[in-house]
Amino acid sequence: MFREAENMVEKSDIRVVRCGGSKMNLRPPIISNDSRFVLCASGDLVKVYSTRTEEWLNSLQGHTNQVTGIAFNPANHLQVYSCSADGTVKLWDFIDGILIKTFIIGYPLFSLYVSDKHEGVIFLHLPMATDSMNESFQLVSAHLPKSAEQEVEVKELSVVCSYISPNPSCTAFGQGGEYVAFAVHLQLNVYFFRKQKTYSFFLQATDKKGAKNAFTCLACHPTDDCIATGHEDGKIRFWRNFHQKKEYTYSTLHWHHNAVNTLCFTPEGTNLLSGGIESVLVQWQYGANNKKEFLPRLGGSILHVSASSDGQLFCTSHSDNKITVIESSFKVSGVIQGLVKGDAVMIDPRSKALVLNGKPGHLQFYSLLRDKHLYNLAIVEQEYIYEAGLDQFEVVKAAFDVKGSWLATVEERGQKSSELEFFLKLWAFDETTQSFVLNTTITAAHMDRIISMCFSSSEETTMLVTTAEDGQFKAWCQDADEDTQQDQNFWSCDFVGSYHNLKPKNCSFSADSSLLAVSFQEVITIWSPDTWELLTTLCQPPGEIRDLCFGRLSCSKYLLGTTTNNLLCCWNLLTCALEWSTSLEVSKLQPDPLSENVAAFSYQSKHTDLFVFKPSEPRPLFTQKKVCSEKVHRAIFVPREEPLNKCDESSQWLNRSQLYFLTQNTDLLTFSIATEEDRMLSSSKRLVIDDSVAVTPFYLLLGKHRQQQQKLDTPSHAAAEKPKHTQGSVTIKELLHTPAHVLPAASVLCSMFVGSLLISNTGVREERESSEQEMDSEKEEDDSEGEMETRDSQQELRAQGSVDEVTPKLSKAQERELKKVRKTDFSWMAGLIDSKP
Repeated sequence: MFREAENMVEKSDIRVVRCGGSKMNLRPPIISNDSRFVLCASGDLVKVYSTRTEEWLNSLQGHTNQVTGIAFNPANHLQVYSCSADGTVKLWDFIDGILIKTFIIGYPLFSLYVSDKHEGVIFLHLPMATDSMNESFQLVSAHLPKSAEQEVEVKELSVVCSYISPNPSCTAFGQGGEYVAFAVHLQLNVYFFRKQKTYSFFLQATDKKGAKNAFTCLACHPTDDCIATGHEDGKIRFWRNFHQKKEYTYSTLHWHHNAVNTLCFTPEGTNLLSGGIESVLVQWQYGANNKKEFLPRLGGSILHVSASSDGQLFCTSHSDNKITVIESSFKVSGVIQGLVKGDAVMIDPRSKALVLNGKPGHLQFYSLLRDKHLYNLAIVEQEYIYEAGLDQFEVVKAAFDVKGSWLATVEERGQKSSELEFFLKLWAFDETTQSFVLNTTITAAHMDRIISMCFSSSEETTMLVTTAEDGQFKAWCQDADEDTQQDQNFWSCDFVGSYHNLKPKNCSFSADSSLLAVSFQEVITIWSPDTWELLTTLCQPPGEIRDLCFGRLSCSKYLLGTTTNNLLCCWNLLTCALEWSTSLEVSKLQPDPLSENVAAFSYQSKHTDLFVFKPSEPRPLFTQKKVCSEKVHRAIFVPREEPLNKCDESSQWLNRSQLYFLTQNTDLLTFSIATEEDRMLSSSKRLVIDDSVAVTPFYLLLGKHRQQQQKLDTPSHAAAEKPKHTQGSVTIKELLHTPAHVLPAASVLCSMFVGSLLISNTGVREERESSEQEMDSEKEEDDSEGEMETRDSQQELRAQGSVDEVTPKLSKAQERELKKVRKTDFSWMAGLIDSKP
């Protein structure tokens, strides 16, 4: 039914956009020459971060597939090359985020190398043309043509080495590009460009002690003829005298207990950095016998290590999608944490943050708006040991209540049921610390593994229901602890339910929490949480129930379910009958908590389609084909802060909530419409009040204060404003808006900048002369008024004829006040007197 209605849905401007996530550990990160920026490949982007603040600065966007390699341009350290599986190499100005040129190769690219001694040439790691399975690779040199066009096709491709390892860490250039070393399994090969000759060296599969000698990575010394190789047994070998096939030698170092994942020499070649599954960065002093330093507990296992060209910073990328910035003194200065893929995906009702259980023993809180890691909540509260085959506690289930006041987690270890060990924990949100605090730990919640759990939908009463493989579902409620005599409530079991010895799998509360639905294989049971009475059972066509959810708002009388036989069914709870069903392979069924809409992701023909519908109507409201090429198992509706008003009918389902979903590659995708993008654009335009001032964080912070101050100012203050200096304003504007790397030296700018702020001498001289003239005129006026006053006083004395009757002489201050009164115009009083009756 849904497939038939695909063509009936109106086409809208809704499109799928990637809003965050992606792996940052696919390839080694690189550090800029001044150690200010770190760049990493993330999905089809190249992200630029600050090494000081760990903040994301900009993204280099232009590739249409996974970015598989990045390297700085040897001719210009402010430019970076990037290669992608889309068959192109792009040259960027990473400071301004400007795409300079695109080189079309025409083959999927897996890595990128550059060399100082090969100007205008880059080396690419790509599959061999004769291998359709992409298992055999070759190293190819590409001569980049010089052209003024934006897109250039590269035609000069020459093979340097064939049958190289698919792991780019097993290929490296030495002595600035004199030779290239590449290792495959037990064979080390060195190709010299001048001789155009390859020397090969072999190791045995195992030595007398049973060690594994296969190559896992290598690095070349920057100045000496030395190659460092890492092996599966954790050993590091230094190869020398490899210019001749028979006289080569190697020495061995050993600390790692498992395979060495990465090696990197410092720029001077004084130290060698190594990392592996132990999550310990080891620094070996070159030339010293087994002298080393350690930096432990860095998080996930170390996959890549890189160093800045000045040797001031190191970067390590980890299996938990994290980049650690380390100073040369072996101190961690910053951590750039990406999104960690997990099976449990939720939304924190309080912070609207995405919560996943990707990091072992923790819950990660991730901001969707800023695409930034917020914090990790330690659930297991034990140090995780990164070692293969070691059984440790991990968070497997998590759920929030409606208000975000309670958090339930399940942690377990042990793959076999006989050795299974798990805990059910309830966490309460503490308003003081603004974090979750452990409230109750239940060691024997069930006899077997917990399959699912959910909180009640009501804000008045909080209840938790868990289902397990022991054939029971349990309801947990809060009870006051009378023994401790505390106000804090703890959780205990309120009811235990089962149905014909069948295993329960899914559980879901209705919108008002008056009903609880629990699926037992092919049967759905409906219970009353108030009396724990089994109200009814719903049977459906053959197939085990895979997912359950209730309808919302006006569709709260409907219950939706998906089956293993690829059926989507809808039951009417008033009639207890099947309302409708359709044949659809649903990988994820997600209801919107703020509307009647339900999103169903369907995987068919190697791609995923999206259907949005209401349970009351079997035909979809919206259909989007080929959302992604993978199965979608993790999706969530996130309530909007402000609902969208102006949008067409086909996008009405995005008004109140926004739909996010995660792919297998940890790409965080969402659905965007033109109305939302226009609103964001208009809001950004409103922030710009004055074009002559650069939009800085301080400007945005003080923008409102400036507007309020302008409203309070009266026209009388206009005369007191400072004069505008046109030349200075233009100079400042050009200085602020010009990229820093194209500006002249600060010594050249200083005199020009200071001179633009000064007032010209002619203006000062004219102002000074005018003020002196005003002072002279006032002085002459005072003298004339003084003479007139003395004459008046003499005439009065003569008229009176007696000197004893003369009034006292006024002081200078009183005389000034008297002058002001005489100069005042009181003609307005005459009009006021005449107007009186």
